[in-house]
Amino acid sequence: MVVQQYRDGGGARAVRALAVAGVIAVTAGCFGGGGESGASDGSGRRSVAADRPLDLLGQAADVLVEAGGAETRTSMETAAGGTRVTIRAQGAYDFRRQMGRLKVVLPEDAAGADGHRPITELLAPGALYMKNRGAGVPDDKWVRVDTTTLKDGNLLTGGVTDPMAAAELLRGAADVTYAGKSELAGVTVRHYRGVADLGRAARAASPQSRGALAAAAKGFSKDAVPFDAYLDEEGRLRKVRHRFTFSADSRAPEVSVVSTLLLYGFGLPVTVTLPDEDSLYTGEIRQG
Repeated sequence: MVVQQYRDGGGARAVRALAVAGVIAVTAGCFGGGGESGASDGSGRRSVAADRPLDLLGQAADVLVEAGGAETRTSMETAAGGTRVTIRAQGAYDFRRQMGRLKVVLPEDAAGADGHRPITELLAPGALYMKNRGAGVPDDKWVRVDTTTLKDGNLLTGGVTDPMAAAELLRGAADVTYAGKSELAGVTVRHYRGVADLGRAARAASPQSRGALAAAAKGFSKDAVPFDAYLDEEGRLRKVRHRFTFSADSRAPEVSVVSTLLLYGFGLPVTVTLPDEDSLYTGEIRQG
């Protein structure tokens, strides 16, 4: 079993253990495609209309597929027992193939006396590959996880929310409000707030994402996922922040995790080569 287990009901020691392992523990949109996402401005580019937020958010994943590859930065923050931990990652993602490569960096104050090298993660439909996973895994081996078997659908497990899953979650958007225009890294964006329903998003998701999101819909203690999404003038998702709530088990307190995704450098060629069978670790994962 790859997912790190809670040992003490969700306190500070558990949070530190999660960071050392480089994973977030989880033991435990129905507006997906209708209509055009905006009128043409004559240049062949999409023009975003602020008065159609459900359509725009429901099509955000489709627009990213059209855009192809992009660079990405992520952060995942959780707090328990007075301890706050943030795990950060940077890399690139191909939305057409739904594959990406990221380097996950653990916080220094949670790495322990021996420290921990960044974890390399490869994302693919239905799978997560991790290198430098630690916990007894040889340095030259990869750990492969079937994300459709994870109770969080890999929305949290790797310390990174899969960029495509983050966009597909917006297909379950409801109760959306338009919060106005702002600027993000020199780009004009429109800000939307709302709540996504995991079950609705799973039903509307692409076939590649549906299994993982369906698992998350069953595994999280709350189906409702509040979000803030920022779309540029072409309807491309530039930033999204989700607030997930889960409980390790029925006796543990609920834990809130804030996951933020930034996208930029659209059109970037992204090459991801998955490890062969000989490179995969098949032994038992030691729990921290």
